[in-house]
Amino acid sequence: MRFEPIEIKDNQNRTIVLRHAAPSDADHLIEYLKVTTAETPYLIREPDEITITHEQEVSFINKCLDSDKSLLLIATLNERHIGNCSLNPISSYRRYAHRCEVAIALYQEFCGCGIGRIMLEHVLKTAKESGFEQAELEVISDNKRAIALYEKLGFRKYGSFPDNMKYADGSYASADWMMKKL
Repeated sequence: MRFEPIEIKDNQNRTIVLRHAAPSDADHLIEYLKVTTAETPYLIREPDEITITHEQEVSFINKCLDSDKSLLLIATLNERHIGNCSLNPISSYRRYAHRCEVAIALYQEFCGCGIGRIMLEHVLKTAKESGFEQAELEVISDNKRAIALYEKLGFRKYGSFPDNMKYADGSYASADWMMKKL
């Protein structure tokens, strides 16, 4: 899905551009995955599990661009990629056609600046305009900042997944399933 670029202001009055990802963003997106997975325990992969090739990332971006139901929205500051937010159908089956999933991550230095909230607002608006009736996400249960943001945007917790992730040190993290009616 394509998203016409827009400029927003974060809470530090910086101009952030939101736009759909393009094939030319592939290498930046791969690097972003490697860095953000190392910065936080809240993402689903370990940094060494980021093995996506340039060609695979370009293919993924093109699939999103060609889709009328998937969006990879990126945020840039002075043309530097600083985060992204995705929208995808839960499934291709008609019985699930009303459901979509959203996900978001920013480089840590840009968290708490209002960028994630604005990105999610635009993705949720796009989801509704695309015919989705509910948006869903999974969040690690102790990620209080993210949960507070999701709740402000109208998401509610509907369930938990105990021991959802197991870290390299052998510890576990539970996750919450949250949903918002659009």
